[in-house]
Amino acid sequence: MPTYRDEAVVLRTHKLGEADRIITMLSRQHGKVRAVARGVRRTSSKFGARLEPFSHVDLQFATGRTLDVITQAVTLHPYSEPLAHDYERYTTGQVMIETADRLVTEEGEPALQQYQLLVGALHALTSGTSDGPRPPAMVMDAYLLRAVALAGYAPTLTDCARCGAAGPHEAFSPQLGGMVCRRCRPPGSAHPAPATVTYLSALLSGDWPATRGVGGATMRQGSGLVAAFIGWHLDRGLRSLGHVERGHTPG
Repeated sequence: MPTYRDEAVVLRTHKLGEADRIITMLSRQHGKVRAVARGVRRTSSKFGARLEPFSHVDLQFATGRTLDVITQAVTLHPYSEPLAHDYERYTTGQVMIETADRLVTEEGEPALQQYQLLVGALHALTSGTSDGPRPPAMVMDAYLLRAVALAGYAPTLTDCARCGAAGPHEAFSPQLGGMVCRRCRPPGSAHPAPATVTYLSALLSGDWPATRGVGGATMRQGSGLVAAFIGWHLDRGLRSLGHVERGHTPG
């Protein structure tokens, strides 16, 4: 059978038969890929532990009729190991891989930017950002904002999301796409503090230095807005988001 290689992050696994698993991955060159890992549920498997969710691996595939078969797996970054021993980071990591799974819908279609963003977010979650360590919830919210931006629906944080009137504005509406002016704001819109909007803008642009010293109240308000925005713009909410503990932010 023809073979090929690719790098990938494992998103989820499903049992197949008595000893096999179907592995769903986000890969560098082929986007989302589902492939069979033969015998990985046996204790004698040589690479079963390398194909757990969060693992960043270099893989060799054999092309199959319906599903390709994983014939070799080499660990690049064992992100699953540190996350397995830290509940807060584990749950935020679950949100990331569920989001990647939901946003990249077409199998076999390249999604290089989403792949690179996910690998970078897992590295930041386990090893810290380029500007030092950050709370898990902050890394998660930055990933969520940038992932949906790559998918084509970034929140508007300056001008009005509905009419385009120049900002700054006081209200935030998830269903309208971000900050809205007084004329456009619907009933029930949130009214975030200016510091929160500035903080979200920094997360969206990847400006980690600007997030240093952000207080806990700002982070919690920002997380609430991100969760509302993600919940509205995905067809159904992220199941893993309900398990994230947001009460451990500083300040």
